Amino acid sequence: MKKENRVLILRDVLIPGGRIADITIINGRVSHTGSAGKEGFEIHCRGKMVLPAGVDMHVHMRDGAQKYKETWETGTKSAIAGGVTFVVDQPNSIPPLTTGETFKTRLHLAQSSSYCRFALNGAITPQSDLEGLWKAGSCVFGETFVGPSSYGEAVDSDTLSQAMSRISEWNGLMTIHAEQVSSGKDESLVDHNSIRSIAGEIATIRDVIHKNKSQCRLHFCHLSSAAAINTIPKDKVTIEVTPHHLFLSHEQFKADDTHGKVNPPLRTERERKELFSCWNKIDVIASDHAPHSIQDKDKPFEEAPSGIPGVETMIPLLMYCEREKKITIPEIIKKTSINPSRILGSLPPGYTPGSRADFALYPDEITQVDPDELHSNAKWSPFEGMNAIFPECVILDGNIVYQENAFTKSEKIRPVTQGGYNEFQSESDSSLWFAGRGYCLADTIGK
Repeated sequence: MKKENRVLILRDVLIPGGRIADITIINGRVSHTGSAGKEGFEIHCRGKMVLPAGVDMHVHMRDGAQKYKETWETGTKSAIAGGVTFVVDQPNSIPPLTTGETFKTRLHLAQSSSYCRFALNGAITPQSDLEGLWKAGSCVFGETFVGPSSYGEAVDSDTLSQAMSRISEWNGLMTIHAEQVSSGKDESLVDHNSIRSIAGEIATIRDVIHKNKSQCRLHFCHLSSAAAINTIPKDKVTIEVTPHHLFLSHEQFKADDTHGKVNPPLRTERERKELFSCWNKIDVIASDHAPHSIQDKDKPFEEAPSGIPGVETMIPLLMYCEREKKITIPEIIKKTSINPSRILGSLPPGYTPGSRADFALYPDEITQVDPDELHSNAKWSPFEGMNAIFPECVILDGNIVYQENAFTKSEKIRPVTQGGYNEFQSESDSSLWFAGRGYCLADTIGK
């Protein structure tokens, strides 16, 4: 029996660079960009911004023992409603993903509930079975805690060095949480910033790079300072920054407000602005979506866990920033979609034929972040009241999965595992991306 072609046509799409074209999607891939025929379901896009959907390579979807904080269903609905169709979950879950079996168990949990494409990272601990995790499907290891955080213990020097050596043999990727924690009280956002200092972030980065004798591919997560970014060499190392470090400072909160407590900490307003000045050096914007319940955050400062929800607001905040002419649409696409896809070795969504057909349609309407309108179990946001532009329609694999605040669960959600990362390119292409810091980016944005 011949398979029926599913045809979706996006009419009058404004492609970065000024070209207006129809995008024809057949069976989940872009088939043609230009003037489209008349057969297929049509979405008229004039007056809207149509962006390749986001890839958030740093989320914590909780679930299991922590499902009161977030579940795979609520977390991935939140991602979809924010224009993100691919999330990468971190392994400091309960239990942590240290073996092939724990990895497979979480894979099944995620697949049963996820509304978007997903992948899981493997944990780096002294007890981790790296080969078992690799065989189970993990291509990325970490975030590797070089400083302790909520639900994540710091690894020792020998464990770190040995893991780098082993992972480099597979051309795998290690992601690094770079912090040092000094002694002292932790009773306010000022204290939190002090004991997890920028100097400690820089020292950790230098130490990790020095220990990387095997030249393992490294990705530094959620860097919080311009000084840290300027410490990093460019060879086989990529840089990630979060929206909360770009848009928030601890000076915007009351001193004991735990809603601003996160690791690495929010810095001063001056340091936040300095970080934003490094925009062109940042490879990836990722949310570090780490939701906690309101009850958890209402504990005394020292007891309250670090972490904030952010997957749903990540791209909408950037879209408003673009409206203010501080950044550009091509830059948003590169840092939230193309670059994370390339780093992971996955086919990026895009406008050109053969690209993955994941898109988000943004209206010409500015709204404010309202926690009651967000879809995370957290039910709060540190970005409350800030201007944003949220998508009104999201497409995954050529299917409408979000429209008019209603979700449709795709029947084809499946995990992206180690074998699936390199679905479109050879291993050498991935290495070229790291060497060239942006290999083949232009071909996906459109000409």
